[in-house]
Amino acid sequence: MNRDDIIPSLVLSAHALARIAAQDAGNEAPAAQWRVLSRLEQGGGQRVGELASAARTTQPGMTRLLGSLEREGLVRRSADPTDSRAVVVDITAEGVTALRSWREEFRDTLAPRFADLGDDDWSVLMRAAKILTEHIGSAKTGEAR
Repeated sequence: MNRDDIIPSLVLSAHALARIAAQDAGNEAPAAQWRVLSRLEQGGGQRVGELASAARTTQPGMTRLLGSLEREGLVRRSADPTDSRAVVVDITAEGVTALRSWREEFRDTLAPRFADLGDDDWSVLMRAAKILTEHIGSAKTGEAR
């Protein structure tokens, strides 16, 4: 694999892992739900438009998803303190618990696929995860590299 193929391969592999984990775990919740909850957990409260833009969906589509998450008690909406016309969405304690359970479920579901890895391979994966996290974080905040 050459350098130009690495990032697309990582993206496709991550999507495949998420699909496999959801299927194997029997988790029928939409992936968008977990992405939104993860974003709220990591970045704090956000406006509906910001969430829609980050998810590459429409604002009405995000509003529908948030309505479902709110009915389940996973998020709460409140008026934006800086703009009373806008709404800010925050993750609830129940949302944090659900997200933690989802991560544990997927970890446990995928663990057997990686049981044969040695310490060197785990070190490589940990380093790759750290690099990805650092670069995703800088892209999210608009920092230059």
